[in-house]
Amino acid sequence: MVDAREQPIGVFDSGFGGLTVVRSLIDLMPNESLVYIGDTGRYPYGNKPAAKVRNYALEIADSLIRDHGVKAIVVACNTAASAALDTLVDTLPVPVIGVIEPGARALARVTHNGKVGVIGTVGTIASGAYDAAVEATGAEVVLTSAACPGLVEFVERNQVDGEEVSLLTERLLSPLKSAGVDALLLGCTHYPYLAPVIQRVMGDGVVLVSSANETAFAVREMLDAHELAAPSSQVAQRRFLSSGDVDAFATLGRRLLGPELGEVAAWHSGAAS
Repeated sequence: MVDAREQPIGVFDSGFGGLTVVRSLIDLMPNESLVYIGDTGRYPYGNKPAAKVRNYALEIADSLIRDHGVKAIVVACNTAASAALDTLVDTLPVPVIGVIEPGARALARVTHNGKVGVIGTVGTIASGAYDAAVEATGAEVVLTSAACPGLVEFVERNQVDGEEVSLLTERLLSPLKSAGVDALLLGCTHYPYLAPVIQRVMGDGVVLVSSANETAFAVREMLDAHELAAPSSQVAQRRFLSSGDVDAFATLGRRLLGPELGEVAAWHSGAAS
């Protein structure tokens, strides 16, 4: 009989951004096996209708359960979490966690002046998911949100610095600077790769919050609550799949994640290989 604790955690994102969450999961729980699907063949999600993103999320989650027997799923994509998390939680037979609530809790914790900000894709910001998540913390804060079209594409091209990126970032973050926020949530898992540029634009007095670490802690709590944590003696197995160019994913993925990203297999709509 299969021990559910030994099954992998499933993680997915529209592309490479979710690797920030994988990095945190590996660092916090090195004995947990993982299966990661990067839907690079259909990225970016941020400018797509919520219904379409929801269908993508359901398809990938079904594949993670059916083809890889995952014991839990992490929606490591803010756009997908804002569009589909409730549906996934309600319909899937395994525990599901997203990146939005953990990030919102961290944001409310670190502010000193009560003025906080969040940046994300057009889809994430338009969904109001962060407004609801920050309100749910009960913290007395004023939230300023800004959509940042174009930043994901820079990361996917491994263009994380330079004049072009800096100019776009300055323009997009102008409302946050004007609002005087002292804490800024990077509401897209791609954005931590742009943290040096974002920090430079916002200034040293602004704390940047990445939801990756907070999500990893939330996953550990979830596994403990469901008695699904891997045995301490387990040697982790990690699989990485991409719906786009496998070689390109492997090259950039290793640069972003590190040596833990081994071979990359192709993932196809409706089946994984």
